[in-house]
Amino acid sequence: MKKYLPYFRGYVSDCILAPLFKLLEALMDLVVPLVIAAMIDRGLSVGDKPFLFHCFQVLMGLMVLGMGFSFTAQYFAARGSVGVITRLRQALFDHIQSLSYRELDNLGSDTLITRMTSDVNQVQTGLNMSLRLLLRSPFIVFGSMVMAFTIDVPSALVFAVAIPLLLAVVLGIMLRSIPLFTRVQEALDKLLQTTRENLTGVRVIRAFCRENTEVEEFDTRNRDLTARNLRVGNWSALMTPGTYLLVNLATVVLIRQGAIRVEMGALAQGDVVALYNYMAQMIIELVKLGSMVITLNKSAACANRIQGILEVKSSMACPAQDGPLQPVSEGPAVAFHQVAFAYAESAEAVSDLDFDIPRGATVGIIGGTGSGKTTLVNLIPRFYDVTKGWVEVDGQDVRSYPAGRLLEKIAVVPQKAALFEGTIRDNLRWGKADATDEELWQALETAQAKEVVLGKEGQLDALVEQGGRNLSGGQKQRLTIARALVKHPEILIMDDSASALDFATDLHLRQAIKALERKMTVFIVSQRTSSVRQADLILVLDDGKLVGKGTHRQLLETCPVYQEIFDSQYPGRRAEELRQGKEEA
Repeated sequence: MKKYLPYFRGYVSDCILAPLFKLLEALMDLVVPLVIAAMIDRGLSVGDKPFLFHCFQVLMGLMVLGMGFSFTAQYFAARGSVGVITRLRQALFDHIQSLSYRELDNLGSDTLITRMTSDVNQVQTGLNMSLRLLLRSPFIVFGSMVMAFTIDVPSALVFAVAIPLLLAVVLGIMLRSIPLFTRVQEALDKLLQTTRENLTGVRVIRAFCRENTEVEEFDTRNRDLTARNLRVGNWSALMTPGTYLLVNLATVVLIRQGAIRVEMGALAQGDVVALYNYMAQMIIELVKLGSMVITLNKSAACANRIQGILEVKSSMACPAQDGPLQPVSEGPAVAFHQVAFAYAESAEAVSDLDFDIPRGATVGIIGGTGSGKTTLVNLIPRFYDVTKGWVEVDGQDVRSYPAGRLLEKIAVVPQKAALFEGTIRDNLRWGKADATDEELWQALETAQAKEVVLGKEGQLDALVEQGGRNLSGGQKQRLTIARALVKHPEILIMDDSASALDFATDLHLRQAIKALERKMTVFIVSQRTSSVRQADLILVLDDGKLVGKGTHRQLLETCPVYQEIFDSQYPGRRAEELRQGKEEA
């Protein structure tokens, strides 16, 4: 709980006033049985109507005051809980944004979504209920015992025995329930993962007629979640009957004891009614307490899960800001020095990478599936930290750049085109927030996407649906390339981002990028030899190792892996390609 205290800053008064007004409301409730006892003993017994009317006025006043205190407490509880949880949700989101790719890969998006939604909402519910009932219910229970002692000590001993037994039942069920609620949330994570995979991959599932299999998997995880809910529900269900049993037994003993005391003349009839009312108040509050304990158990389990995310530290450390970056005009744009990298608990994805990339060069990266192409380019903007060696951009180790400063130089077009709900203009301005329309159209023309936008109603103001689902694959790829070009980067990384384009469009795109006035260092990751053949330098990867480096013709002569890729795409063309190359030379 101490770790959550910073989020209460600014809402401490609300979190104090809410239970305070609830205690005042409870105090009104504790006075009511005494007034009723007085009405019986001093009013009804002698027929004193003015006294009865006066007591009625007192009861009405207590009701109005109690209602006012209750509404006020609810207002402060709602404002405090919403305010605190808003800060917690924002802190959780900011923390997730600060994590590196490595931590995000380990945690998984499904778990993080559950933490941000279900878990946070559950904590908010628990906090709201705690501010309203956490002090009120125990105050009523123990207050009833204290008031009982003021009426009759022998009868009040029933309260003194019943309350510890009730606390033992409540605490026992609570200690048993908290771990079970944690397992319920874990099962919810798995169910959410299955749901998300089915919704995002529905086309693939239907294409392979896997609907029945996916339904069975969903049913299995749904049944597991149901079973865990039933298990914790069975324990939680013991709360109400267990407390009712003890309180009703205590009520029987209390009435018997009260009857004996009345018979002896040591206790008035109204006092017995007051004692019974206090016992009834205990019953009501214990029912509320039982419901609150179940909610608090869920909230505690969810709070622990949220704290687990907040305690995850990013594996990347960045130095403090030290002024603007100085432009560099000499030396290689990018350099790898004996670089190796491995994902968590797996073999090295790339190893022994050692090369320099001149400024303004176009670099093609090619290799078989799983050869490490994407991993290599992800190390340049420092999406991951290398396991061995170091990567330099403009002669400076990427780990020495302040946070965000390295990405000022680099624009990345990922494998999977990602567009966001909004207008085309909004999406393009992710690269540069103050870009003019002229800059946007220039980027679109270079990315071969100008015709796409001109064909849309509203053009730059045309709406893009969530995930760009109202666009084709090729249209999305061209718009993401345009978004990167708007940034005017020094280094442009295109990670297999033209796979949905036809050969002619791909060729025009590469020619347009090469013809730009500003000379960028361009990395083109592709499976096609046609996409990289005109590159100034081609890097060939195989099983995470650099097995070839040179121009298209050099690699056709010397690199078996490149030869194999070329032959698979252009069977029988290698000899002719080499002959044409010699003639051109």
